[in-house]
Amino acid sequence: MKYHIWTLGCQMNEADSQRLASELERLGHQAASDPEDADIFVVNTCVVRQSAEDKGMNRLLQLQQVKQAQPDKIVGVMGCMVGVRDPLSLRKKLPFVDVFMPPSEPGPMVSFLQDSSIQAEIMAVEAQARAQRDALQDGDLILPAHEHGHLISAHVPVVYGCSHACSFCIIPFRRGIERSRSIGEIVAHVRSLALQGVKEVTLLGQIVDRYGKDIEDGPDLADLLHVVHDVAEETGLERIRFLTSHPNWMTDKLLDTVAELPRVMPHIEVPVQAGDDEVLQRMKRGYTADQYRKLIANIRARIPDVAINTDIIVGFPGETEEQFQHTYDLLAELKLDKAHLARYSPRPNTVSARSMEDDVSEEEKKRRHLELDTLQAEVVAEINQRFLGQTLPVLVEDQHKGKWRGRTPQNKLIFFEDDADWRGRVVDLEVTWTGPWSMQGRLPVSQREADLIVIN
Repeated sequence: MKYHIWTLGCQMNEADSQRLASELERLGHQAASDPEDADIFVVNTCVVRQSAEDKGMNRLLQLQQVKQAQPDKIVGVMGCMVGVRDPLSLRKKLPFVDVFMPPSEPGPMVSFLQDSSIQAEIMAVEAQARAQRDALQDGDLILPAHEHGHLISAHVPVVYGCSHACSFCIIPFRRGIERSRSIGEIVAHVRSLALQGVKEVTLLGQIVDRYGKDIEDGPDLADLLHVVHDVAEETGLERIRFLTSHPNWMTDKLLDTVAELPRVMPHIEVPVQAGDDEVLQRMKRGYTADQYRKLIANIRARIPDVAINTDIIVGFPGETEEQFQHTYDLLAELKLDKAHLARYSPRPNTVSARSMEDDVSEEEKKRRHLELDTLQAEVVAEINQRFLGQTLPVLVEDQHKGKWRGRTPQNKLIFFEDDADWRGRVVDLEVTWTGPWSMQGRLPVSQREADLIVIN
């Protein structure tokens, strides 16, 4: 049987889909090169914003037509849409769906496929995957055949859920409280990816800095990075990243670990969400704009050449023009490498949806979003200009429109042209052009000559 997974939303959903794909591969199923050829359809949903939830529901309604025409097709829904709803009420709304899977839980689909009514078919195709399964340990992640040796960067969840309930965030209601994975489980996950050709892993958590906080006398994220770094050296894994951090939980120990370990990249994601103290208080973020400002200065002091990314929400309930200006001014002052911008969207069961009026018009939200986007384009263009003429180590991921595409240690996107196969290799590129969202580079003559020697 063939499967296809549509993934919406964050990197955690991408990792969850990868885990589900691994379980399906372990059962002997294969990814469909064309979604129309699939026998198993899964929509991994996101509900952080209404637009994302609408996309997931629209996709499911399209699958309803497929199910009506071909009843033998298997339809599953996974992710945050399942996480908070009562399964009975969701089943009434989506009666054509065969399997409902909460976030990070592929088990219901595995159990469904192991039902006796289809077990004979599963056993018939399982032999095709036996060689691949036997090459890995039980519990290791198996990449789909089309990704084996081709997937360069992958996400590895290290802590599920979230226990820090910001007033706007639906994640704690959908994904539950924090649960840290054991170091052994994470190591097995990372090692299995590296053995299948992955060159970079990103350790994930809703607040990744809180890894181990739910375990008495447990390890912290800095400890975990040391262990994963050892695995990287053993397996040839080139790079390690982590996200997303929270200003309240980023420690000097963690920052010093990033600076110390050569395979941990100088790239920090630490959302500010707003630059006004009153808005931050209503968001229940737990820090002030000045505290965030000092954190950025500390990160830059401890990690040479660091790139810092942030998240910002515009149009939060009660946000005045003056308060928005404080956010604008903070972003202009700090000159961060990337700002993920979002317009506020009230989500069910959150504090802001229950007790605050969504009183900023959609037109005003769009205007504020555009102002920050324009500002950030100017800031990043200025930052990237500093790389012009420098030679940077780039991990090459794939080809795009005839050019090789890769990323620097700071996660800057860079393109270059060459006839050799650079996928999965770290190449030194001389930066020849810079823009706000990407850069162009070329191979130094010495690098081309070295590559010719390797080829010959």
